[in-house]
Amino acid sequence: MDDDYYKTLGVSRGASDKEIESAYRKLAKKYHPDLNPDDTTAQAKFKKVQEAYDVLSDGKKREMYDRYGAGFEAAAAGGPGGFRGGPGSGAWSYRTGGGPYGGADFEEVDLSDVLGGGGPGGFGDFFRQFTGSRAGSARPRRPVTPGANLTHEVSVPFRTAVLGGEARLSIRRSDGRTESITVKIPAGIEDGKKIRLRGQGEASPPGGPPGDLLITVRVAPHPHFTRRGNNLEVRVPVTLAEAALGAKVDVPTPQGVIALTVPAGSTSGRRLRVRGHGVATKSGEPGDLYAELMVTAPSDLTSEEREWIRQMDRRRNENPRADLKW
Repeated sequence: MDDDYYKTLGVSRGASDKEIESAYRKLAKKYHPDLNPDDTTAQAKFKKVQEAYDVLSDGKKREMYDRYGAGFEAAAAGGPGGFRGGPGSGAWSYRTGGGPYGGADFEEVDLSDVLGGGGPGGFGDFFRQFTGSRAGSARPRRPVTPGANLTHEVSVPFRTAVLGGEARLSIRRSDGRTESITVKIPAGIEDGKKIRLRGQGEASPPGGPPGDLLITVRVAPHPHFTRRGNNLEVRVPVTLAEAALGAKVDVPTPQGVIALTVPAGSTSGRRLRVRGHGVATKSGEPGDLYAELMVTAPSDLTSEEREWIRQMDRRRNENPRADLKW
């Protein structure tokens, strides 16, 4: 036996197809010429690994190899004075003449008619069975190594995270290149969520798909609004008169400015709910807006205003801390 294909892949003779494929993937990645451009030893090993996998991954070729050894594959591949052809060729040829095969030139003689053509039962059909394939059949697909994924973080304003928008990234590739990419930020995305851009990662070895770009979104805080799930919370300052007498005050929301009704007699900390004015997402109903009132007291009262407040307090004679106990 010229080569022990099982030993080349590091598997037993009774290995399953899955074990053979797994071993091949591991070794192909290790010895791939693109990853070892100046290592002739690695390139030679890669060629041996590929040769072993081409045989052991094909059921008929593996059966012939187990019976007769590696010599059968060399004859079928068209060695000097041998047969050549293969899947999808539609013809089997025999080399005559010379050059490296015995003289200065060689020619290919189509033996498909002599051997019975491509019909069932002919010698052509026999030789196709011998090499483990039929005319027109595809060779087993070789496993490919995809490119590596890239990770990146992007910080977006609170407003962009709620309403959606775009962000521009500067990605540094493994080969040193810097690339600018614009990514769409979906409306309602939460802090820490990831966006996947397929095919925007590192390039793969020849024949494989590129990797993906995985972007982690970080949402910058807002000076007034906070988010709880899909609900928004905001503190709304109101004057003493607005809180005591009631009023309508303008409050900004993601859907635009609304007129918020402040009930008469409101105090600081009172929460007013505005349905449907929170965070809107594609996957569900929008959240609500919770407005917390903050009653503000003037700090530049005149002496006359101060006396008026004292008189009002004496007339009402209230104790707001009557229920405050330890």
